[in-house]
Amino acid sequence: MAQGPLAGLKVLEFAGIGPGPFCGMLLSDLGADVVRIDRKGSGRSSPADITARGRRSIALNLKKPEAVEACLKLVERSEALFEGFRPGVMERLGLGPDVALKRNPKLVYGRMTGWGQTGPYATAAGHDMNYIAISGALHAIGTEDKPVPPLNLVGDFGGGALYLAFGLLAGVIHSRESGQGQVIDCAMSDGAASLMSMFYGFKAMGLQREERRANMLDGGAHFYDTYQCRDGKWVSIGSIEPQFYALLLEKTGITDPHFQEQMSREEWPALREKLATVILTKTQDEWTALMGGTDVCFAPILDLDEAPKHPHNVARQTFLELGGVTQPAPAPRFSATPGVIQGPPPKIGADNDTALSDWGFSGDEIEALRSTEAL
Repeated sequence: MAQGPLAGLKVLEFAGIGPGPFCGMLLSDLGADVVRIDRKGSGRSSPADITARGRRSIALNLKKPEAVEACLKLVERSEALFEGFRPGVMERLGLGPDVALKRNPKLVYGRMTGWGQTGPYATAAGHDMNYIAISGALHAIGTEDKPVPPLNLVGDFGGGALYLAFGLLAGVIHSRESGQGQVIDCAMSDGAASLMSMFYGFKAMGLQREERRANMLDGGAHFYDTYQCRDGKWVSIGSIEPQFYALLLEKTGITDPHFQEQMSREEWPALREKLATVILTKTQDEWTALMGGTDVCFAPILDLDEAPKHPHNVARQTFLELGGVTQPAPAPRFSATPGVIQGPPPKIGADNDTALSDWGFSGDEIEALRSTEAL
């Protein structure tokens, strides 16, 4: 029996890549019963496919009308559905929102795309970097010389999956209260723009320049940047507030009066060079011993092997191991209804019979699907 704040929520996922699977993982980790529709014969799964964890897989041949009808029967039993295809694909399959909402007027139908369902770019291919490029986010991130993609965190996951999960749950709340379903048009370009709200506010107040590494939060300020240590490793320093900045100077032993010009933008490049010279005098471990856990606003910069072993992460059980794969634990934390990983990534079609049965299909209906090679 699933546990977590979303226990009892039935969600239908149409298999995709990137933000869709991550959204499904988030919902499953918090207790939702997420059943994923995979293409029959679409390949194998891997225990290392972390974002696929915790749901069940039904493999269907969606070229068969019987498979499409099976999906619509699952729609009737779902509170939410999400897909991540280009606009028009679900319609061509006979599974678009008009058809689905006719079968289940209470359904919340989530559509995850890069550009959205409308607009000049709607049908064009793209990836995370492209979606955040038109939001203003990518221009603001990088070195003086060039914008640098921040992995695919801002578009796929921050502006995509998290907004999709948020939208689906908001839609479910509304549907439960009103009986009215709806379509959620979740575009990564929209989400990335939304994530930039504070910086558009800063720009309106004259606090954000268009140049990179010329602003307080983009590495322009010496007190909010990354620094290399004597051993070649790196640390992060974010001493913005005056009291935290004073503690930084104390812990580093800096007495140079030049550093009293903390908020003078013109002084930031020179102060950054001076602070970099100081940080180079000790190893990452030595700086961590001096500043870790203090109000300097400091943390060592860890790689993917080191992060799960950090004492803070160990104490909070931020990472766990499942199927021999180290991976992040469910987040956020709930005091009364904690989430839990419901299982490893499923093999494609591993749950054909059990998932269909649990969602109301009879044995005869399952066998009929199999006899037509829809299942």
